[in-house]
Amino acid sequence: MAEMGENSIRKDKSARMRAMVVLNPSESKRLIARAVAQMPVVQEALRNGRLIIGNGITNAFVAEEIIGKPMPKWRYAAGVIAGGRLDVTDSAARPELVALKRGKPFTGAWIDLLQEFQKGDVFIKGANALDPEGNVGVLLGSPVGGTVGQFYGILAARGAHLIAPVGLEKLVPDVIEAARQLGADRMDRVDGVSCGMAVLTGAEVVTELEALEILFGVEAWHVASGGVAGSEGAVVIAIEGSGASVEQAFAYTESLAGESAVQRDE
Repeated sequence: MAEMGENSIRKDKSARMRAMVVLNPSESKRLIARAVAQMPVVQEALRNGRLIIGNGITNAFVAEEIIGKPMPKWRYAAGVIAGGRLDVTDSAARPELVALKRGKPFTGAWIDLLQEFQKGDVFIKGANALDPEGNVGVLLGSPVGGTVGQFYGILAARGAHLIAPVGLEKLVPDVIEAARQLGADRMDRVDGVSCGMAVLTGAEVVTELEALEILFGVEAWHVASGGVAGSEGAVVIAIEGSGASVEQAFAYTESLAGESAVQRDE
């Protein structure tokens, strides 16, 4: 009888379940991108407003989910950490930022669409660092602040949405303190390009945890990180929810196993 009772509970999809999943960095990017594309504020901007997707590899994944076609992930980034160095991609090879007005490609430059931004419009910008307080940090290789220097003031002044898709592999203790320690002209030796850091407060951060909640309605906790043999940078996440939602989340994360690591293509 006890065994029958246990089986009955497991078949009840409304019963609470717990699971653990492991996500490699590219799998995390795909999960986060799928969730960002389904956020109500993003969907509303696609229907009735303006949306710009800034440079970044995670942002290239987001762009794929929103516009429905492949993006050159390496070239869509500006600054990259690759080959053990802080580096920048070839600016001449970078595609234009994805800029949409009412869901259709904007005919002018993205900076011109930015001038039209109002409340409800959305700018999506990835990050290099995230802290437990929700502050995000963006490394700045440009002496004039790159795209951050162009968009952040306008968003803050007008009350537009800033969404920051960022994987938990980028978690640091304190983004504000990290920014205090940086500055391109303050470094004596650097592996690659010397950088400063901008702190973006007030962004709506979407990590793997928020992504799982958005897509499947489960609670999620970051419980471990790291790995070897192809799982460098991996995160381990515990999830809890109804049986049906946990099964869906688990099946989806398993389906991400074929997501390719991003490679240099220049």
